[in-house]
Amino acid sequence: MTDASPPPAPTALCLLRLSALGDVTHVVPLVRTLRRAWPETHLTWILGAGEAKLLDGLEGVELVVYDKRSGWSGVRALRQRLAGRRFDALLQMQVALRANLLSAAIPARRRIGYDRARAKDLHGLFVRERIPARSGEHVLDAIGSFAEPLGLRQTEVRWDLPVPDAAREWAATQLAGDAPWLLISPCSSHTLRNWRAERYAAVADHAARAHGYRVVLCGGRSELERRTGDAILAAMKTPALDLIGKDTLKQLPALLERAALVMTPDSGPMHIANAMGTAVLGLHAASNPARSGPYSDRRFCVDRYDDAARRFLGRPAAEIAWGTKIERPGVMDLVTVDDAVAAFERFVSDREASGEK
Repeated sequence: MTDASPPPAPTALCLLRLSALGDVTHVVPLVRTLRRAWPETHLTWILGAGEAKLLDGLEGVELVVYDKRSGWSGVRALRQRLAGRRFDALLQMQVALRANLLSAAIPARRRIGYDRARAKDLHGLFVRERIPARSGEHVLDAIGSFAEPLGLRQTEVRWDLPVPDAAREWAATQLAGDAPWLLISPCSSHTLRNWRAERYAAVADHAARAHGYRVVLCGGRSELERRTGDAILAAMKTPALDLIGKDTLKQLPALLERAALVMTPDSGPMHIANAMGTAVLGLHAASNPARSGPYSDRRFCVDRYDDAARRFLGRPAAEIAWGTKIERPGVMDLVTVDDAVAAFERFVSDREASGEK
């Protein structure tokens, strides 16, 4: 069946995807698909605290926070919160052991999980049905296929992340003026995906000097992000706006939306920027951009994943398992400054061709 003729609506569905920030943006189109087909169905989404802050205000879904640091006490608290409820189906969209164990506390008639090839950490013990087994899918499409055991297909990808007007006003104040902004979000939570500070600085200086771009640094409040931002600023020869640690999770999407281009490794801001409709210069060597790059447009990404597979695994990317991460020391050095400058120039040419300055 399709969304145009959906099967009878379930009374209540539960989605389980705890983290991370980028990954939960991939779930939002599935929420839209379910709401479009079954507007009266009660949707409950169990997710992490930071992810809930990002998605607070998402209409048509009850967000239930699970504190990932709470251990068994958190599992008991969830069981108590859901006492007396029974879902028609649980969509178990995370294969990590913690999520698998947590899923046992969720009362559901149907328990739908990943196919065997993508399952791990005893995932198969906690589900009774599986999504279609497909290789070569982007993460967002894999999550979208959780609609299929319910009789639906995700035929449209729509985010419309909930961004308050106040957040957009704040972003407009920060990124003011007529010149386009290059936003650099330099850090992934997976540190081996991160690029060298002096290389970010070189690309930023090129954008500023060759094309008049203004540069802004964005990131969280961790010591790594502060240290990386300081190193980029020290290496740059042109000025940059430093917003590292100065925005909230509700302001972040508005800030990313305001930029002309976002340069980042495979990270949460990559996927949030994509969801907000902003072009992304993604830096890929440790992960495959076809699987986990910006979903809507990867024309401005640097892709050294095949080079990484050959160097570190001794085989081309086409011969390794789909989704293999090559998070090895030095892997991101395969991405050169020239690679990123060339990607930036592709973006500038595309922007000029479309009539933007």
